[in-house]
Amino acid sequence: MNPLYEHALAQTRRQFFGASGLRLGGAALALLAGRRAAAAPQSPARVHPPLPGLPHHAPTAKAVIYLHMNGGPSQLDTWDHKPKLADHFDKDLPASVRMGQRITTMTSGQARLPVAPSLFKFAKHGDCGMWVSELLPHTAKCVDDLALVKTVHTNAINHDPACTFVMTGSEVPGKPSVGSWLSYGLGSVSDDLPAFVVLTPWWTSKAAAQALFSRMWASGFLPTKYSGVALRSVGDPVLYVQNPAGVGPDNRRAMLDALGELNRKTADRYGDPETLTRIAQYEMAFRMQTSVPELVDLSKETKETLDLYGPEVKKPGSFAASVLLARRLVERGVRVVQILHRGWDQHGNLPNDLRSQCFDTDQPTAALLTDLKRRGLLDSTLVVWGGEFGRTVYSQGTLTKTDYGRDHHPRNFCVWLAGGGVKGGQVYGQTDDFSYNVAEDPAHVNDLNATILHCLGIDHARFAHKFQGLDQRLTGVEEQHPIKALLR
Repeated sequence: MNPLYEHALAQTRRQFFGASGLRLGGAALALLAGRRAAAAPQSPARVHPPLPGLPHHAPTAKAVIYLHMNGGPSQLDTWDHKPKLADHFDKDLPASVRMGQRITTMTSGQARLPVAPSLFKFAKHGDCGMWVSELLPHTAKCVDDLALVKTVHTNAINHDPACTFVMTGSEVPGKPSVGSWLSYGLGSVSDDLPAFVVLTPWWTSKAAAQALFSRMWASGFLPTKYSGVALRSVGDPVLYVQNPAGVGPDNRRAMLDALGELNRKTADRYGDPETLTRIAQYEMAFRMQTSVPELVDLSKETKETLDLYGPEVKKPGSFAASVLLARRLVERGVRVVQILHRGWDQHGNLPNDLRSQCFDTDQPTAALLTDLKRRGLLDSTLVVWGGEFGRTVYSQGTLTKTDYGRDHHPRNFCVWLAGGGVKGGQVYGQTDDFSYNVAEDPAHVNDLNATILHCLGIDHARFAHKFQGLDQRLTGVEEQHPIKALLR
């Protein structure tokens, strides 16, 4: 491959004539335009402006906080109450329920598929009377604000493709994440923080967890400036943002100005959009030197607020600290905050490990909803909670009265939404008596993504980006629809 030939192919008409001696005329015109512009008052341009024409309709939410329980929470032990299963303890899963559907190789070799009813008690909560597991006593107090979808289903049966699917609308890597799509389309009102921020808290159970791949918050084929910025819990929240020893703000500003000029010359010559991204990211990093330390300083929060989130909130990197940071981020104009909590893949020892996972997340999640609501932010912030798939009703490995594990189950799992135009206190969809198949109102993963976009004022069918000859969309090429029953 000849780089000179590739460069010539990539040149625009403007760049070709500019390099052929016509740049002086352009400079003269720019000088005249600059003089005219200087005579008129200027309003500063937004760092993260929306695309022209967006939003498509009046949004009901301005921001999204996506709580991803990585590994696949068991719907049977948290949200999908199945009291009749007690009569089926240790009996084989009926063939009429499984219907020959595929299962993973982790349980396909078992001699039996014994039914494992949930060890945990359920009770009705709220004015709506929603059934909730005893593992979630704090979230149970918020059910009148939740729209629980019991029938979310996905195409993928293993973690990596399932996580990629739920976050990008496709099992194929290389597509933009939902956060990247939103920051690309709607931008952010904050000029000092990224439009899309990612947090990856630790988990208490210490059980083995699935890896987190950056594609879950990457921009795919969109410019890289729309990728999520991951905030670290140890050391500097963002690497290399702070000045090294001996370098002051004035020196940094002078260096960035000189570097920006060189990058602009490169952009003019080659027309590579990633060069413009580099300029924008350097400028954002400079502003983040001030905005990030103030953001992560929780000492200014009241004792009442800290107590609301629970004792773990003062531990950097905890789920509690992360959701409190999420509230502070949306307050400051960040468009999307994604929190990925690992450790929900319970193939064995489920009762113990699931207790630990719920201990990490239950009180902080309820606190986030309560805190947003009392600050008047819940109406404009869409909160989403869910994993990449559910778990099987049958036990993986040995089943006893006090212990069991559950395998991957993509055919139905639970996701809830709150705030941002969602009608709370409702359950959408029903599953069969074994929580194995959808019985009523199926909801595909991309129906859920279409709903999220709708709440943010975007018609998913009209929101596309040309790539590889296709109009690529978050919701894919198949027909999907927002779940209108969830909305106010």
